[in-house]
Order: sequence, then structure tokens, then C-alpha cells
Amino acid sequence: AQDAAFMGGSLGEAQADTIVRVLSMAGRAGAPVVAFVESAGARMDEGTAALGGYGRIFLENVRLSKRVPQITVITGTSAGGGSYSPALTDVIIMTERASMFLTGPGVVREVMGEDVSKEELGGPRVHSANGVCQLVAPDDAAAVGLARELLGYLPQRTAALANGSAPRSQLEKSEPASGTDPSACVPDQARKVYDVRDVIRCIADGSRLLELSAGWARNMVTGFARIDGRPVGFVANQPRYLGGVIDSAASEKAARFVRHCDTYGIPLVVLVDTPGFLPGTKQEEAGVIRHGAGLLRAFAAATVPKITLVLRKGFGGGYITMNSKDLGADLVLAWSNAEIGVVGPSQAVTFIHREQIANADDPEAERERLATEYAARHSTAAVAARNGSIDELVEPAETRDRLAWALATLERS
Repeated sequence: AQDAAFMGGSLGEAQADTIVRVLSMAGRAGAPVVAFVESAGARMDEGTAALGGYGRIFLENVRLSKRVPQITVITGTSAGGGSYSPALTDVIIMTERASMFLTGPGVVREVMGEDVSKEELGGPRVHSANGVCQLVAPDDAAAVGLARELLGYLPQRTAALANGSAPRSQLEKSEPASGTDPSACVPDQARKVYDVRDVIRCIADGSRLLELSAGWARNMVTGFARIDGRPVGFVANQPRYLGGVIDSAASEKAARFVRHCDTYGIPLVVLVDTPGFLPGTKQEEAGVIRHGAGLLRAFAAATVPKITLVLRKGFGGGYITMNSKDLGADLVLAWSNAEIGVVGPSQAVTFIHREQIANADDPEAERERLATEYAARHSTAAVAARNGSIDELVEPAETRDRLAWALATLERS
């Protein structure tokens, strides 16, 4: 922890030595690290010695990566090098009064002529929207509570990580407070929006979801929960935003979370309801191919148990990317009314039967008729089950029980 009451929490050579020693001890013990950061940056009167101290801290952060969980709590202002070390850890928690930036408002004003406050430059609103910060707490006490809750999902020793075992809850198993039939949260009509977090709460123990990066790429939900006492990482398309379409930011967000879960032995549960990837020049310029490939790579490379559930629809590259059977999922389930295909039925018949639709007396009625026929032949979950893309059709009310069974089975295998 850095104490802002003493020289603004700035870092000198002696302070760096202490931090490096603690990080090294954590590595040898295989123990998690929780850092409380409020720092004005390097001490100017120590020159390169202070800069070198930051370099040694960064090196130790990287060495601990994938070995022990690292969590940073930003409790005040963290500037310059003091913002890089948090960015090298697994999760950043910021309090509402905190801020972090490489260059402070004074320098920005002098160099760029831009008059900006600390909060506008690097407050929690900024960093929760850009993916730097994963959790925001109203105050220090709440931030400590979030850190404790987060640690409850993560392995507490390197030995547990090596064995691929996340911590099983020592508490009694609890049913979801919101009931066990998640279909009540999902409209039958494919174009109607809903909040996928309600579905997760219908599945999770005590209806509790610890969502990470909630303000960034809101069309993708990532977070921790428990099913039958077992910690799991949820990755879910969010129809409430952009209809659940996958874009560059959503791909990056999900890939980062998948890698974290794989690193710490936490099984993945993937909820699919997506029309595919977002098209257009802006996405191509944003590198959607690279980011989408990153998500493909993350799922394909993950060795933890991976279970997918198709809720309502999964089309095209979006379906394949979301931990499909052919990408290496251990088990793929689908609700019986789910649609799965290359594209949606209406879009498919528009391409296949363009002339027939155009020449019909009632083009829209003809399109609807053809789409219904196409869906029955090519896009139902039953068709996907027959060709092996889906392992099992489940009724929504059975979802939690089947996931609990699958997690227990894969844990023993």
C-alpha cells in the first residue's frame, strides 16, 4: 500500500525495494497480491533511481502474471509510473474519487492547451468505459469488500492453480433468489431486447453476479458467479446493447476475461444470443478481424472446462466465435426454440430467393413464408443437434441443473 499522507505517496528507490520484496515473497509463497495505490509518481529529486524502481516493480508484476492473482485498488490519484503497475495486474478497482493517468492535468494544460480536471482526464467514469478499470466502488471500504469478493473466486495458492482447481465455496449452496426458470427473462421474438444478466442471476447461486468491466463494451457481459458452489466465469452476449452483436471492443473484452479464467482454473459458461459480428467501415478500421481472431484464439486455447448454452439465436461467425463445438467447447447446450445458422432465415431467403420474392404478388408475405420454411429445414436447434453442432437440447427450467451436472462431470474428468 502507498500512503499519500507521506510525500504524496511518491515512489523512491527505498519504496521500490520494499514493493519488489513483497511481490517476490508473494511469488515464492504462491499467495495473491492486493495493492492499494495512491501515488504522485516518481520522486523527482531521486531522478533515474526512482525511474529504475518503477522498472523493477513492472518486471516483478510481469513475473507474477499467470502465477498468482494480482488486484489493484486505486484509492486516490495515481499518476505517471503509478498507473502502469496497476495496468499490469489482473483487476483494477477504483473508488469514485480516484483518478489515474500517465500525464496530469497541469502538464496537459501546458503542453496541449487543454483545460481538464483529474476526474475528466482519468476518473472512474473514463476508465470504466475504456476497459482500464474493471470495478468501481463508492469508497475505500466498499473497494475492500469487492477485493475480498473477487478473491473468493480465485485460487489462493499456486498449488491450487497448478491443479486447475478454483476455490469451492465453503458456504452452503443456495438457490437463485430469482427462481430457476430463466426463460421468463427472454422474449420469444428474436428482435426484442432483454438483459442477459437477469438470465445469469436465474442460474447463479444466490442470484449473485460479480460483473467485470460493466461500462466497457456493454454488448458483452463478463463476470464471476457460482453454480452449485463452484466458481465459474460467465461470458454472454448482451441483447440489451446493440442487439448482442459482437464488435471489436466486445471481442477484446471477452478474450481478456477468457484468458484470466483459463490462467486461474475457472470454468467458463458461455451464453449465446447474437446475430453475428457488427459490419461496416468503422469496425474494419477498428481491427475487428484482429480482435475477433483474438477471441477465437482465447476460447480455442483455453484448457478449463468450457460449456456453451445457446439461448435464442447464434448466427454466422458470431456463433462459431462464442465457444462453439467445433472451436473446442466441452459441451454445447441449446434451448429447444433456439435458432442456429449461417445467417438469420429472413436474410438467407433474401439472398437465395431474391427473384422469387421480387416477382411475388405480396413480396413480404412470400419472404415470410420462405423464411419459415428455411428455418424449419436449416436453423432450428433440433437440426443443429442432429448434425452434431449441439450436444443436448434443454428446457430453460432445467438449465441450472444441467450446468451444475456438466461442471461436476468435467471437474472429475
